Amino acid sequence: MLDIQLLRTQIDTVAARLGSRGLQFDTAAFLALEEERKRLQTRTQELQAQRNALSKQIGMLKGRGEDASTVLAEVGRLGDELKACEQALPALLEKINDFTAALPNLPHESVPVGGDEAGNVEVRRWGTPRSFDFEVRDHVDVGAPIGLEFETGARLSGSRFSFLRGPIARLHRALAQFMLDVQTVEHGYTECYTPYIVNREAMVGTGQLPKFKEDLFWVLRGGDEEGLEQYLIPTAEIPLTNSVREQVLAADALPIRLTAHSPCFRSEAGSGGRDVRGMIRQHQFDKVEMVQIVQPETSYAALEQMVGHAEAILQKLGLPYRVMALCTGDMGFSAAKTYDLEVWLPAQNTYREISSCSNCEAFQARRMQTRFKNAQGKNELVHTLNGSGLAVGRALVAVIENYQQADGSVVVPEVLRPYMGGLEVIEAVL
Repeated sequence: MLDIQLLRTQIDTVAARLGSRGLQFDTAAFLALEEERKRLQTRTQELQAQRNALSKQIGMLKGRGEDASTVLAEVGRLGDELKACEQALPALLEKINDFTAALPNLPHESVPVGGDEAGNVEVRRWGTPRSFDFEVRDHVDVGAPIGLEFETGARLSGSRFSFLRGPIARLHRALAQFMLDVQTVEHGYTECYTPYIVNREAMVGTGQLPKFKEDLFWVLRGGDEEGLEQYLIPTAEIPLTNSVREQVLAADALPIRLTAHSPCFRSEAGSGGRDVRGMIRQHQFDKVEMVQIVQPETSYAALEQMVGHAEAILQKLGLPYRVMALCTGDMGFSAAKTYDLEVWLPAQNTYREISSCSNCEAFQARRMQTRFKNAQGKNELVHTLNGSGLAVGRALVAVIENYQQADGSVVVPEVLRPYMGGLEVIEAVL
């Protein structure tokens, strides 16, 4: 959530920066709400002062034995108006809150300006795509003989679900365990196990609600808790980040680095039928998430560090990739700055996103009311960061395609072999 004082004092600047994200900020609507807020607050204060003065006057009149009925009537009239103002003000403040809650974060000054992904800027590349001396097949065709079953997934749950069996299921698990080990042992993250179902407050805290409700899977429950609003997590960022919600943290407790492996559930309401083939865009997929809670002055150094933590996984797997700085029009709702890591997929002859690392600055912390005691002993909003370290399903796709062999088998990357019982090659079952 944006700082309301920034909106009140620098509205033209805010409108321009939101405009760079492709959002037409309704300045007139906000100013109208603000004028009504100021009018109600001013009138409330005036009525309280008038009522207090008249109450003293009543006391003086009664003390002298004089008639106070006229003043009493005026106090009653003022009381009715005051009650109406006191009832109207909270409703108006909630309306202002709803208005501001729908606004995305402001882009950092270093973010390139652009309308969509065409405006993203390549930062660097690592690795050289492999040259094949046979016709490259995609992960769907290579995966079928080693246990990747889309038909079973569709029969069980519908489109955009997959079923993994045997060696490919083990490879998927190996990837997740490997990623967790690297992030915890080498990069200092604390491993967590989180709920996969969260309440509305958690979704609001990290910015999924109220704007993106259609992209979520909702949970309907019977029994005694009628009306309980819950959601399947679209990423472990939500429970990890909200684990510090409504807390005042000690300065020496920061930075906090958390990681978790979880399934992620997304309805893909706005995907428009993209990537319907294979595992690139699924309703359910696994991800190892990284979250950092830091002091504001360190958050951009932490962002670069987090990108490096995601890159380390790809480098250890020997998968070529590039790092992209997202432009203003392609960033997520809560992000002030985002880097995407895109892994090379030979069957598509292109790079595809496998990790997104973002600095949300104080945007989520303000929604969650998460603060820390600064050097002056005052409560200050933390900065929050999140990133994929990595998307497990897409890493599986990348391994299958980049390590495929002419006979249909898949070489197991060396770093994964200890997790595969020493298996070096997954043989196709023809």
